[in-house]
Amino acid sequence: MGTFKVDVEIANVSKKPMQWRSFRGLLVDTGSEATWLPEDELKKLGLTIFKKDQAFVMANGQVITRDLGIALIKCGEFKTVDEVVFAKEGDFMLLGARTLEGFHAHVDSRGKRLVASGPLPAAQIRVQHHSPPYCCQRKSCL
Repeated sequence: MGTFKVDVEIANVSKKPMQWRSFRGLLVDTGSEATWLPEDELKKLGLTIFKKDQAFVMANGQVITRDLGIALIKCGEFKTVDEVVFAKEGDFMLLGARTLEGFHAHVDSRGKRLVASGPLPAAQIRVQHHSPPYCCQRKSCL
């Protein structure tokens, strides 16, 4: 599939006015559930721990734990609110699959870019009439 990197901006959703911090060169990794960013930079933004010691399975099978916070994430035209991993020294900076879903974007691996996935699907409500004894009591059901 090939790999590529993107630049993102992160803000603390609970701080007003929002202060944005840029991160360059995050590896787009659809195999990673979460987005990983340096712990010290997230703490400088004032992000608090939302989930402590969340378990992750690394590509080599090793299980590690990391803390998670909640941030507003921008990448070009795309924006979402998502959990972010407080990455330790030696961890990769990754843009994960869940953030991509929040962006409503997919990966153009040939063009090495993110592409809008199109309109969001909407639910359609249908009233179904039921047979007795679970009938809604409308004339059309009786």
